Amino acid sequence: MVLQRDKPINIWGYAAAGEKITVTFSGQSKQTVTDQSGNWSIVLSALKTSSNPQKMMISGSNQIVLDDILVGEVWLCSGQSNMEYAMRKLAKIPKPKNEKLGFPSDEVEKAKNNQIRIFLVNRKMLIKPDSIHKSWSVAQDSALRSFSAVGYFFAKELQAKLGIPIGVISSAIPGSAIEPWISETAFNQESYFKNQKVGNDPGKFYPTMIEPLTKFKIRGFLWYQGETNCFLNEKISYAYKMKVLINSWRKAWQEKDLPFYYVQIAPFNYSKTKGKVPVDENTEPELWEAQTEILRLPNTGMVSTNDLTDTNEDLHPTYKWEVGKRLALWALAKTYNQKIDYSGPIFKTVSFINNKALLDFEHLQKNSNTISGFTIAGKDGIFKSADAVVENGKVMVSAKEVTEPTAVRYNWTENPTGNFYSNGLPALPFRTDNPLTKQFKAN
Repeated sequence: MVLQRDKPINIWGYAAAGEKITVTFSGQSKQTVTDQSGNWSIVLSALKTSSNPQKMMISGSNQIVLDDILVGEVWLCSGQSNMEYAMRKLAKIPKPKNEKLGFPSDEVEKAKNNQIRIFLVNRKMLIKPDSIHKSWSVAQDSALRSFSAVGYFFAKELQAKLGIPIGVISSAIPGSAIEPWISETAFNQESYFKNQKVGNDPGKFYPTMIEPLTKFKIRGFLWYQGETNCFLNEKISYAYKMKVLINSWRKAWQEKDLPFYYVQIAPFNYSKTKGKVPVDENTEPELWEAQTEILRLPNTGMVSTNDLTDTNEDLHPTYKWEVGKRLALWALAKTYNQKIDYSGPIFKTVSFINNKALLDFEHLQKNSNTISGFTIAGKDGIFKSADAVVENGKVMVSAKEVTEPTAVRYNWTENPTGNFYSNGLPALPFRTDNPLTKQFKAN
């Protein structure tokens, strides 16, 4: 396995009541005595990075030896099917249309890097331990075939850029909403949900898929979920659910600033689906908007996937290697302080002058091309296709039909075709007439 560097490390287990336990690892030897129930826990002092395998000795009435342990960086990946999406699927999918993004269909066959370790959480593990992948593995062969593609490619990028061991834990369930990943008590601590009944089985997966991991020290979280909640036509409530999840997980790991990087759900024809809750062409953009609001929380980052799908009929777009790389860019820049470009344009403010809209963005580079994907509206609220160019560090948007603009939108559709990029990365969809900014309280 990989242990998290630079943090005190919890080692725990069980034995007979009153049994003396000794843990020896990396020059440390610490002892304790089990409690009346036979539980024990020892904290090792913070460990330094180590690419060389080491052994851990756990001694009591018997002895357990854990070998091939590295010390580096550990991340937890969670969410629904797009996070669970396994590496084995890459060998079977048609060649993607965007050749610039490559196509590592043979990645499992090539993967021989023993500095990347993976742990796949099996939801049946605590009930019926029948999975052969119920422990740490080197990221190769059958273990890698069953592992999260997003999680692996994130780890691969980090390992290549940092040159240290990377461990990734995947705990994801296809089709899951966000609520089952949050303990029931956590909802009660957010004022938005007071006097509200929270549906979708809150806390269902938390005791088996998340809580057992909370003693294991990690660097941060990766999250890829939202499709199930989008089918329920959620808006501001999803932003608050993400807020509760992030705050409660950080509290569970007892580190209030653990990084949380997440994926904007990909374009899909939600409006053409028939379900329990009516949805329309604004449903997905409004969920994107809710996801974007979470950027107001500290140590968060979101990657866009607007350009990572070949068809709007595919709820599981295939470019998982690029999703992993984009998440890694956020981690490399914000967690590991590398001076790199890590995000496409993110809207900040707008002003309206002389029949034009002037927009400020974070992560905006010079762009000599005419930008597509923008619309603009006047006092009548009717949006028209707009011209957009980058001038003097701002994006200038206008349309001949709109003489007194009041609002601008970009890629505000479940079928986005805009070409607004900076740093080779797409802009996040947005609307300047965003009601959530006033409604959502990040603190």
